[in-house]
Amino acid sequence: MAYGGAIDSAIDVWSEPFWDACREGRLTAQKCLTTGKFWFPPGPVSPFTRTPDWTWARLSGRGRVKSFIIMHQVYFMAFEDKVPYSIAQIELEEGAMMLSNLVEIDNDDIRIGMSVEVTFEVRNGLNTPLFKPAN
Repeated sequence: MAYGGAIDSAIDVWSEPFWDACREGRLTAQKCLTTGKFWFPPGPVSPFTRTPDWTWARLSGRGRVKSFIIMHQVYFMAFEDKVPYSIAQIELEEGAMMLSNLVEIDNDDIRIGMSVEVTFEVRNGLNTPLFKPAN
């Protein structure tokens, strides 16, 4: 499905199913049919077996902060009004790792290992998965 403008150039054949699911408020990742392991970002073959034996599967949307940084400079104009903002590596319950922003939390309160859950926000025309502290 076409998204329009510059967004179309950022979405490829491998990531389009991910963004389609996000549009519907679902977090998904590819799952290796041989090992049962999940991975992100999307690609043509399982990084575990190097074969095209995989499927898309829904994720719980729950995980933990594995690592994070706080951006204090404007490197991308699309984020100019967000500085300072966090970028976190999230280890999802299913094992996949995902980079995203943390929301609904002060940057000073972010901690390694804290439980988070997915939420979605429209950014640049895409329903984007972000993570907030889990209840």
